[in-house]
Amino acid sequence: MSDFDYDLFVIGAGSGGTRAARVAAAHGARVAVAEEYRVGGTCVIRGCVPKKLLVYGAHFAEDLKDARRFGWQVPSECEFDWKCLQQNVLAEVDRINTAYTTTIENSGAEIILQRATVSGPNEVTLADGTKKTAAKILIAVGAHPAVPECPGHEHGITSNEAFHLDAIPKRILIAGAGYIANEFAGIFHQLGAHVILMNRTKEILRGYDLQIRDRLLQISMMKGLEFRFDATFEGIEKQEDGCLKVSMSGHEPVTVDLVMFATGRRPNTDGLGLESAGVELDDKGAVVVDEDNRSTCASIYAVGDVTNRIQLTPIAIREGQAFADTHFGGKPTKVDYDCVPSAVFSHPPLAGVGMTETEARQKLGSVKVYSSDFRPMKNVLANRDERALYKMVCDGETDRVVGIHMIGPDVPEIIQAAAVAVKAGLTKAQFDATVALHPTMAEELVLLK
Repeated sequence: MSDFDYDLFVIGAGSGGTRAARVAAAHGARVAVAEEYRVGGTCVIRGCVPKKLLVYGAHFAEDLKDARRFGWQVPSECEFDWKCLQQNVLAEVDRINTAYTTTIENSGAEIILQRATVSGPNEVTLADGTKKTAAKILIAVGAHPAVPECPGHEHGITSNEAFHLDAIPKRILIAGAGYIANEFAGIFHQLGAHVILMNRTKEILRGYDLQIRDRLLQISMMKGLEFRFDATFEGIEKQEDGCLKVSMSGHEPVTVDLVMFATGRRPNTDGLGLESAGVELDDKGAVVVDEDNRSTCASIYAVGDVTNRIQLTPIAIREGQAFADTHFGGKPTKVDYDCVPSAVFSHPPLAGVGMTETEARQKLGSVKVYSSDFRPMKNVLANRDERALYKMVCDGETDRVVGIHMIGPDVPEIIQAAAVAVKAGLTKAQFDATVALHPTMAEELVLLK
């Protein structure tokens, strides 16, 4: 029996921490998990799950309009009840929160609903002053939305608060151009708000394929979203009527009802006490770890967004699993970060896996690109002038598919299967040899020219 209170103490009960805790407990370890807010973390409580449910709700705006072309006698003015959607989404969050809690408890791990901070290489201090010791400590506290420093920034909200609004604003300015900004831009637009996206550079969705993100920009502008590029905040001033006057560099001021910051996320390491154990942080506050998730303190590890490697829920889960299997299951495991698929649930969504065309040309030199630019069948009958674009990037020497990038209806669902092929190193010829499934959008993947 160890001299410590626990074999493993996990700080943070999000996706990564939960997986690590329950797997370690299944391997026979004595495990405790401390969570200061709600079990489930960013993804379940204030991220991908409730956001995706809002995306589904927002899609009905176009679907109801398109339904008339398919023979459904939908009233020209459909009433939308934000409170109904909001309450149902938050109820689903509660359900999953309970499920996560039950999963941890059933694994044999102990849940401590308090903030915990590190007070030594093998010690944590709870909010009530209680100290606990553990052979290993796992930091899985995630990240939080970054808020730019500008006069009046306190008048804005982040994605955390977006799920709890009393009503949909008539006019909203969203600062940022990453996936969170573009997803909420689509949601608010479809639910009736006039949306202005403001970004400090000329690019949206940096890191995604250039043609794909350009297509999203074109479609977004066609839908009526406005963009302010090369713009930085100069100030946000609250008016007597409650509206917000936003001043920015390079553009005229705009007046809106709500400002939302979607300008990146920062690891939740402030005040965590990591310095007491000699844990190194990078310039963004992320825990520096090696390929086994070990920090610069031999007994302290970290997984998930707090390490700022790839901030995706499935990555945090894999890191948590690998950590538990390696250190408590006798199965040394490392996470493979190559060919990780990702998606943006914008309107329409986009998705990609592997190298973009630009990356492939820089790394491989000889590259072949195949594409299909088409109007989905549903959009044709709906009389909607919105085109999908699929791209396949191949190594010019070997014919191996090194990247697939898409924008159009349901592409996040399609890219998951396509990612298997890219991960497996299949060639364009093997795609071509696969019979098309007609009529589908996905068949374009085996018909690319």
